[in-house]
Amino acid sequence: MKVLAVVLTATAIVLAAGCSAGPAPQVAPSSHGPSSAAAPGVTSPPAALRVTRTHAPTGCTTATAHGRALGAAGTSLESVPGSPFGVVVTADGRWSFVALAGPVGVIRLGGSAGPALVGQVATGQTALGEALTPDGRYLLAADNGSGASVISVSRAENGQAPALVGQLNSPGGSGAIEVAVPPDGRLAFVSLEDSGTIAVYNLRQALASNLRSSYFLGTIKVGLAPVGLAFSPDGRWLYATSEAAAVPSGGATPGEGAQGTLTVISVSRAATDPAASVVSTVTAGCSPVRVVTSADGSVVWVTARGSDSLLAFSAALLRTDPARSLLASVRVGEAPVGLALVDGGKRIVVADSDRFGAPGAVSGLAVVSVPAALAGRPALLGYLPAGGFPREMALTPDGRELLVSNYSSSQLESVDLAGLP
Repeated sequence: MKVLAVVLTATAIVLAAGCSAGPAPQVAPSSHGPSSAAAPGVTSPPAALRVTRTHAPTGCTTATAHGRALGAAGTSLESVPGSPFGVVVTADGRWSFVALAGPVGVIRLGGSAGPALVGQVATGQTALGEALTPDGRYLLAADNGSGASVISVSRAENGQAPALVGQLNSPGGSGAIEVAVPPDGRLAFVSLEDSGTIAVYNLRQALASNLRSSYFLGTIKVGLAPVGLAFSPDGRWLYATSEAAAVPSGGATPGEGAQGTLTVISVSRAATDPAASVVSTVTAGCSPVRVVTSADGSVVWVTARGSDSLLAFSAALLRTDPARSLLASVRVGEAPVGLALVDGGKRIVVADSDRFGAPGAVSGLAVVSVPAALAGRPALLGYLPAGGFPREMALTPDGRELLVSNYSSSQLESVDLAGLP
């Protein structure tokens, strides 16, 4: 399928809606208030979330960055059913699972014809964000309800039914959008966009019980419309984005220029007392939606969708001196969402979604130099083409290929990274 060249221009953006397919709903209060107990070194904010302002917060803007079209990298687009959202790749590089905003698509990789859809797993829910367990045995898919669907990877790969093992549920939760599992596989975390909380489960015990129980441990109250989740490489810290602070300054509400937040969570505390597990919360531009960490865990990267920016934070300073934790801000394209570190962490690819259809704007993939960004130098290397509303990305284990879900054009994109500058 022919891919159109990308030319990004400065455009206007209407800030509204959450990261889910529909408009952002009202946020219900959490049923789990903060605990008075706190782990050593863990700060427990009061019910009105305590937010630290960085020295140079990135405000809402309509301005995007101009950059050259990168034509060297081979890019292909394959049609898939539905609206692809989350995408993951198995450790052997042979399979990918793509949430189709309904069922989960089973994709065979490595064929001469490119990625091939060979099956679908119905969950009875609307599958969105995804995560594989560290042992590769299970796929978790946030289900746009109160938790996540759990799928047997081997059964899905072999076309055996039923591949759906069970569900993780949280009482009173709604709007599940992303799911994450720490490196030890003990817990599972699900961001509940509508509830303003993150649900915590003892995944190991839930699997041991054959999902007869979710082993729901409680919720972590964060800002409004939480979305992105990412762990530090050692599994000690969970980073979570929220599209707006719980109490936006000046009475602003999401969609009216409110700054969003990045929250640091103690994983060990979350295992015993989720409500008291928040370490710190800082502003992170307007509508921050996705987060990843560097391989060594020293830098935390966030896409600020309403700021058209990629932000870098010091992981150490987020915990010890959050007001000084912002390291860099790089202007990219329109409404950035997904992000992925490639080339051994030397480059970062950002999915500029143009999800609101800003006049004159197009979607694309911004390529950013990590060393230049952290050194305060011009860091945008250019743009790769994309389909409509590129949303999330997954890197193959060999680091040679990047898969991108294009939500509104119903396409799975494959990018050969060998040609990146």
